[in-house]
Amino acid sequence: MKRPVIPTVLLISAAFALTACGGGGSETASADAAQPVEVVVDGVATISAARLGNLLRTVPVEPLSAAEQTSLVFMREEEKLARDVYVYLDSLWGASVPTFSNIARSEATHMASVLTLLQRYALSDPAAATGLGQFSDPRLQVLYDQLVAGGSVSLVEALKVGAAIEEIDIIDLQAALALIDNRDIRLVYESLVSGSRNHLQAFVWALQQQGVVYTPQYLTPADYAAIVGS
Repeated sequence: MKRPVIPTVLLISAAFALTACGGGGSETASADAAQPVEVVVDGVATISAARLGNLLRTVPVEPLSAAEQTSLVFMREEEKLARDVYVYLDSLWGASVPTFSNIARSEATHMASVLTLLQRYALSDPAAATGLGQFSDPRLQVLYDQLVAGGSVSLVEALKVGAAIEEIDIIDLQAALALIDNRDIRLVYESLVSGSRNHLQAFVWALQQQGVVYTPQYLTPADYAAIVGS
């Protein structure tokens, strides 16, 4: 598969918006926010909605910066992109591997987690009026089209697409976490990073079952090694 061309503006969009608005990192996140909010379903880690809701009730609503608002709107659709790509690829390759359907369900919970934050702050949902494979952000629309085209070539290329998506998610979430200070957003984003790390491991394992050694496409070799070796 030809490596998807991910515009630099997409990979750093959340970080750029936060920097422009003067956001800053926080050392005040609660102890709860540092804990993964994960359960394992069909071998894939996903967010426990019940536990997430309980934890959010212990975290006060803080003033929301324009940068944090931009990040939440973007992340809602980025998680949707992952879910929608996996639903499509499962329709092509699901008879061969359960990976896409398992992780698509997990991504649906990731979407719901970000939606919880949008509702908490009375923000409009960019995914409310879009169907499967449709996005309000034109950059994500282009990326979706690239990814489903690449993943349609073969099962191996589809699994590589899945791994690439998780790499991009990790990069974007970590860039946002470096600048966001609202504790509830950090709580959710840290859990999403944990989920994406587990998803990346799942795709790498599935590729190994196909006799393929995956080479990271976006993460640094050191960061990738720290994830797949964990």
